[in-house]
Amino acid sequence: MSLEINRLLKIYDEQKAVNKISFSVSPGEITGFLGPNGAGKSTTMKIITGYLKPTSGEVYVCGLSVAEQPVETKKKIGYLPEQNPLYYDMYVKEYLRFLAEIHKIPKPAHRVGEVIETVGLTPESRKKIGQLSKGYKQRVGLAAALIHDPEVLILDEPTSGLDPNQILEIREVIRQQGKNKTILFSTHILQEVEALCDRVIIIHKGTLVADDSLTSLKSRQSRTSELKVTFQEIPQPSVFQSFDDARAISPNVWIFKTHQPDITRRRIMELALKENLNILNWETGTTRTLEEIFRSLTRDADIQQASQ
Repeated sequence: MSLEINRLLKIYDEQKAVNKISFSVSPGEITGFLGPNGAGKSTTMKIITGYLKPTSGEVYVCGLSVAEQPVETKKKIGYLPEQNPLYYDMYVKEYLRFLAEIHKIPKPAHRVGEVIETVGLTPESRKKIGQLSKGYKQRVGLAAALIHDPEVLILDEPTSGLDPNQILEIREVIRQQGKNKTILFSTHILQEVEALCDRVIIIHKGTLVADDSLTSLKSRQSRTSELKVTFQEIPQPSVFQSFDDARAISPNVWIFKTHQPDITRRRIMELALKENLNILNWETGTTRTLEEIFRSLTRDADIQQASQ
């Protein structure tokens, strides 16, 4: 594992910002780190990167302890914090060259050119950072996180302030980097998670409420199934009037939404036999979105905590 978190606890006064959470992230895995505001995401990321000390618990980066080997672990991490710290009076290339030299990167000018191209900064690369739009400042922060070619990327709201076209471009950068790096990133844009992630971790009030693949999470949390049925013939609309939620999306293809897919499937087959309709194809899916799952899990966590 490139990233291991074991029973991580962070207490501020009497508040548990992070409450004994554990998870791991493997190389080549892009993991979405989700939670409402104040859930503990940024605190967790700051502990992983060594900017905060935990009250208790352990963090390992590429097998190294963050507590015992802070300098070595920082070399392996690229970090884009939520509040992107930049030197506004420095030029883009000057700032990235400065970081490359701190990391003792051979041929720093060449590496600066590579990351500028990677994050799409070329048109603005000769400007002072303070002259850039918020979106391009965010790109500078991402370039800074990538400059030393780290094994692990910790990205806190990486698409914050970007317009739709820029979001797509940065999304592609993250996707390409995820092929050979471990990436943990937080976002409030759930479409980003569905577009990029195979896995989702959700925390709420410092407590882990979900850690699963996106596919499995949707499957387990789904309450409404969708049956898509293709008939050889064209059914009369009156055939399916007894169903609560059925509609035709083309003359011979119908969608049935149901909480009881097995029973609904049996009813459709019985009606098809009665009406001499031949079924060519069945497709089963879920109609529950990640947003609905997110709301449900955090709401259930609130109810559970209130009952304790």
